Amino acid sequence: MVVHTYPSNSSIILRVKGPLDFKCLLEKTDGLHIQNVISKTFEALCSDVKSESCVFALCNGPVVIWPNKNVHISPEDVPPNAPCEELSQWILTNEQESTGKRSTKKKSKKSYAGTVINLRLMMEVTRAADLHSPSLPVFARMVQTSHFVSTTLLMDCVVCVSISDTIQDACLCLVEELTNQLNEMKRVTLLHLMGTSMPVPEPLHFLLPEPHGLVTVVYPAGVSDTQLLTTRQILHQKYDLPDDTPYFRRANAYHFPSEPYKDGYLRNPHVSLTHPYLDNGKVYLVQGIYSYHHYMQDRMDDNGWGCAYRSLQTICSWFQQQGYVDRSVPSHKEIQQALVDVGDKQASFVGSRQWIGSIEVQVVLNELLGVTSKIMFVSQGSELGSKGRELANHFTTEGTPVMIGGGVLAHTILGVVWSETTGEIKYLILDPHYTGAEDLQTITEKVIPTVKSILQGTVCLERIHNYTNNLNQSFCKDVLYLFKFVESRPWLKQLIAMQWVCDKSLQSKLLYQSLFQIVFLKLFTF
Repeated sequence: MVVHTYPSNSSIILRVKGPLDFKCLLEKTDGLHIQNVISKTFEALCSDVKSESCVFALCNGPVVIWPNKNVHISPEDVPPNAPCEELSQWILTNEQESTGKRSTKKKSKKSYAGTVINLRLMMEVTRAADLHSPSLPVFARMVQTSHFVSTTLLMDCVVCVSISDTIQDACLCLVEELTNQLNEMKRVTLLHLMGTSMPVPEPLHFLLPEPHGLVTVVYPAGVSDTQLLTTRQILHQKYDLPDDTPYFRRANAYHFPSEPYKDGYLRNPHVSLTHPYLDNGKVYLVQGIYSYHHYMQDRMDDNGWGCAYRSLQTICSWFQQQGYVDRSVPSHKEIQQALVDVGDKQASFVGSRQWIGSIEVQVVLNELLGVTSKIMFVSQGSELGSKGRELANHFTTEGTPVMIGGGVLAHTILGVVWSETTGEIKYLILDPHYTGAEDLQTITEKVIPTVKSILQGTVCLERIHNYTNNLNQSFCKDVLYLFKFVESRPWLKQLIAMQWVCDKSLQSKLLYQSLFQIVFLKLFTF
């Protein structure tokens, strides 16, 4: 386990990943012999990492580094005593790679603070010939019973260095971290060894609250988080972390910005938004990671009836990605089946296109996730502004997304800007009615011009008025489920189907007997 400095604006993260072949021959099956052989194999790998055969190659760039050859670097234009941020200038764009210009230095004067520089770990397989060694291999035949163990260790080391630190110093730190990780892998392997069956160790990175920063922990693959309960309890005690929040489950592993999510869902799209100004106002936001679920995803045509399902899926994703639950985000059918199982719906409800509301969302959260929740009833939209304190407290203490339902509509609240002095409030809304693709750049380009034109008054006001009188119709189906802008012209910053809206805009879309739901966490135990 290695603790790294907390990433800052004056630091760069160097990450080296790559496979190492683990191979050994077990001539006996007694435990002591197996442990000795495995230990010696790990020690041999440590020697390889420290040898001149170890190579670091810059991902998407032409730079190759031999850290144990006095930090020899190719091309020679990169001196070992150059600052680490120099490596970032050699990372090629997709356009540069397609043209084959891999030998030209990428010119840039911008600061690379906070950048993650990815390196590939490689080992040279050819070496200089030894003139004193025989030129032909010698074969020997032996007849014996033995076990041959072969697996691949996926190394993944991270160091956080200052932008002014030299490449030479950073590479020496990486070699040391690789050695430490191999030693930790050896410890974990021997601890979970079962006869001749060797668990494959896997390194995971966790970003802990300040001042701890990135922490690397090695877990045995195939051993569940539940079986690692004692290990995680020890880690919580070591770093003085609370027992009601998971930090070291696999779902909590840090996701580096350059790595795409395999499931294709967008994560935390609200982080690119600028917070609106409010006199004496303070921003309260969702804490942690969630995935954005909306109409037409998962090959499910739920346009017009599935908004509450999608809001529920976004909430479930928050619990899953914070490590509170192990199960995946439930599908529409699984949500419907859960309501049938508890007796809330008839069997014919499964597979139907019937919408659900706040009550059903609460039931499903309790049935599938074991999460309790609280429902706030708001008799009319004008009362919603009085709930600013409750929302601010919720995002401060619980941090989950909030589902809001009115009539047959549902949205997700991700945060508020609230002034305790004046009571004025603005909401950050994630809209499940969006029907487009998951391309963040394309969506942004399509949505922002539409919103700007509305705010500038260049869109037919009669059309907007007709839309706001019929909340079941989409003004712009492929882009955004719009709020009423005519009355208040609120401050608005748009990204995907998400927006900050003022109190009056949200009030105008709530029907009588609206249900306003806030989801609270159950107490987490390891």
